[in-house]
Amino acid sequence: MSNSKQEGTVKFFNSSKGFGFITDNDSKKDIFVHISGLVDDIRDGDHVMFETVNGKKGLNAINVALIQD
Repeated sequence: MSNSKQEGTVKFFNSSKGFGFITDNDSKKDIFVHISGLVDDIRDGDHVMFETVNGKKGLNAINVALIQD
């Protein structure tokens, strides 16, 4: 589990299905995000701050919040 905040860009998020992916700015890896891990509503292309936890299939983003530009 990572307690440090990371930044990334929403690659895509399907609000009707409740999941999507965030591309991490540093590693360039795609990280799964479930609607339950959101602090703010997100859309494709949004810049976000998040934490990660280990899930069944890899890293999951939690505490996902918009970065105000």
